[in-house]
Amino acid sequence: MIEHLSAGVAEGVQTIRFDRVEHENALTSAMCEAAADAIAFGESSSRVRSILITGAPGIFTSGHDAVELQIFTEEGAISEGVIRLAKTLATIDKPVVAAVDGPVFGFGTTLLFLCDYVVASEWASFAAPFVDLGIPPDAASSLLAPRLLGYHRAFALLVMGEALDAPTAKEAGLVNRIVSPDEVEAAGLEAAAALAAKPPEAVRMARRLMRGERREVTQRIDQEANSFVDLLKSPAARDALQAFLDQRR
Repeated sequence: MIEHLSAGVAEGVQTIRFDRVEHENALTSAMCEAAADAIAFGESSSRVRSILITGAPGIFTSGHDAVELQIFTEEGAISEGVIRLAKTLATIDKPVVAAVDGPVFGFGTTLLFLCDYVVASEWASFAAPFVDLGIPPDAASSLLAPRLLGYHRAFALLVMGEALDAPTAKEAGLVNRIVSPDEVEAAGLEAAAALAAKPPEAVRMARRLMRGERREVTQRIDQEANSFVDLLKSPAARDALQAFLDQRR
């Protein structure tokens, strides 16, 4: 276990847990790098057949760490750790399940578009108001969200900043199953274990065929990162992000 993230393997399932509850599981660059390392290990290990990503009771992740967002603003660039985590999820062949409890924000929401199966608590909600913060969507969500949710719903989420509650997210296709908060992790583990028990090559091939060309997704991740840099050259965008950071503090 590294600071704020743990990973372990049992019965074919690798469980990766965000563990920074005192900061609402906000993701630092170090946490993103560690998560990418853990996922890469799971991809290469014969002991792992599926991956479960989860947080703590009541909080999956609130997205990017506010202090690091401030650094991104000052430096005019997003960290390589963030990009690497998104690209790692986009390019692995093993299936990924997410178990989500409580509110999810920003990068936490967009990471779910890179997962294969999402279990959420009845109190979960999903927000990604990037435009309100003066920044573009990330994790290839500008490509994947319209495909999954339909253009109008994706526009409402990523541009209008409208949050989805768990039932709406399920109806839209972002969430597969809704359970009570105390059942979230067990239900996520159940789904990951069911995947681990299936013929692994068949699972990987089906997943690869369904997901299509991965290069398109990684290229969109880079395009979004470049757009982030371009937007931060605008005083209006910098002011919007700074106002959000001040409010979050």
